[in-house]
Amino acid sequence: MASRKKAKTKAAARKKPAATTKRPAAKKQSAAASSGLPKPSSKPWGKAGKALDGVRILDFTHVQSGPTCTQLLGFMGADCIKVERPGVGDITRTQLRDVKGADSLYFTMLNGNKRSITIDSKHPKGKEILERLVKTCDVLVENFAPGTLDRMGFTWEHVHKLNPRMVMASVKGFGPGPYEECKVYENIAQCAGGSASTTGFREGPPLVTGAQIGDSGTGLHLALGIVAALYQRDRTGRGQRVLCAMQDGVLNLARVKLRDQQRLKHGPLEEFSQFGEGVPFGKSVPRSGNDSGGGQPGWILKCKGWETDPDAYIYFITQAPVWEPICDLIGKPEWKTHPDYAKPPARLPRLKQIFATIEAWTMTKTKFEVMDACNQHDIPVGPILSMKEIAEEQSLRDTGTVVEVDHPVRGKYLTVGNPIKLSDSICEVKRSPLLGEHTEEILTKVLGYGKKDLDDIKASGAITPSEK
Repeated sequence: MASRKKAKTKAAARKKPAATTKRPAAKKQSAAASSGLPKPSSKPWGKAGKALDGVRILDFTHVQSGPTCTQLLGFMGADCIKVERPGVGDITRTQLRDVKGADSLYFTMLNGNKRSITIDSKHPKGKEILERLVKTCDVLVENFAPGTLDRMGFTWEHVHKLNPRMVMASVKGFGPGPYEECKVYENIAQCAGGSASTTGFREGPPLVTGAQIGDSGTGLHLALGIVAALYQRDRTGRGQRVLCAMQDGVLNLARVKLRDQQRLKHGPLEEFSQFGEGVPFGKSVPRSGNDSGGGQPGWILKCKGWETDPDAYIYFITQAPVWEPICDLIGKPEWKTHPDYAKPPARLPRLKQIFATIEAWTMTKTKFEVMDACNQHDIPVGPILSMKEIAEEQSLRDTGTVVEVDHPVRGKYLTVGNPIKLSDSICEVKRSPLLGEHTEEILTKVLGYGKKDLDDIKASGAITPSEK
């Protein structure tokens, strides 16, 4: 009996490796195969195509918010087909023009990495071409005034019927509600989204910011929504509508002010300089000048040369963990232990005096010298960079943030490249298209029109300016 039991044990031991190695491996292989996921590319990083290769955008956008969105998608590799009116095009082609006969920088800097096709949407043949494009594209993007696309005959229902996989994305001024029919521009969005009421100095009027948070900010939000909708489409097989209201986009970027509005119910905002000055708070978040919005006191201070250089300033944050090095740098070592300055709560009522003392030190140095000295101690500071300095900053050229592009009419110009860097999706910044430059190319290579059809389209007037 003992020998038979021993023999069974040996036999089991011989079979065990087969059960633990071959069968699980087969299951693992089967799971990978059934998932439908591609194997990792064997191509070198940056050589496996761009993130949005294969995605085609029907670009009905104009001016700034929509073009910001579609250009960003173009940077990511999407094929953006910009639809423009024959003979006219995007209105910004001629706005703020600096080179006679050339498209303006307003247009060129917002419409790179796109192809242009001219179509008269009111012409029967033009509408036929547009419907064919709807069937061929993945995403339709528009920022017309409310109701414009519907009047053109391209309602969501009609577009979805033509192409159930279509993602239809829109920028509007306001979302559903009492103001949704109102026309909105950049500064209106900043005002309606809460930015202007909290920007500026306490004693002065509301101010808009130089950053285009209403237009370009909303375009960035819309691009994220489009990519999310495309990702969901992989699961559902159907497109959806994506809406970004400019008011919503500005509010999202000003969310810390909505945070402060709720904090205000429970007492004064102690990080605001007006608290230290003994100025009472009202019912709404006040304009805070150059106060830091993150709870760490900060202010813009003069630097050497400020008398003649309007940008000889630096933003200086008196962050608590580096308070002692700050005291040493500005020649106030006694403040490290003085009860009026040693702890953050004690400093809050004295911020105006503290920043005046720090400024006396920064005025002895250039903004870059201040930055060098402070960075050695991890003191957060930032120079006020002019647009001239940004345009000439070599590191921004090296990273592709600022790019020089050659245009066949206006020559070389600077533009802003892709602000999002992907390690395996190399971005090539291309010039903006001439009006209708790719019309024939799109009609034949994308939509499949033959020579006879192309001749008929040309003769019909659907892609050429109407005679006045």
